[in-house]
Amino acid sequence: MEIEITEFLIKSLVAIISGACMGVERKFKDKPAGLKTYTLVSLGAAVYIIISLVFESADSTDMTRIVGQVVVGVGFLGAGVILQDGKKTKVKGLATAATIWCSAAAGCLAGFGLYLPLLFFTIFVVAINLVFGYLNEKVKNQLNTD
Repeated sequence: MEIEITEFLIKSLVAIISGACMGVERKFKDKPAGLKTYTLVSLGAAVYIIISLVFESADSTDMTRIVGQVVVGVGFLGAGVILQDGKKTKVKGLATAATIWCSAAAGCLAGFGLYLPLLFFTIFVVAINLVFGYLNEKVKNQLNTD
């Protein structure tokens, strides 16, 4: 059982790029987690998938459990960025937590070598954060002016 170093480097680099794209957008908006967090989460998820692929042919390997553990593990990380805003009933950080979760999914896609779906997924996540963030501000401003 051995990891092919070129394949490892390519998958890792692609995970880093995807996570960094998500992180740049969040850092640009000055959100609690930034470039480093998203990049590391994406890379970490990719490496766990790459490691699991080494044991893919073993009878005891269940790839769905590996992916499931990545999802659960990153859920704890995402929970750390969700904050309640003082005495108000306002909760902050849900989009940041969701994007951290998405960066882990991106890492899983990279780890499995699913590059085209990863490209579209990364574009979707960044676009959703940009477009819906803009729309959210417009709606919030509209409600505050009424």
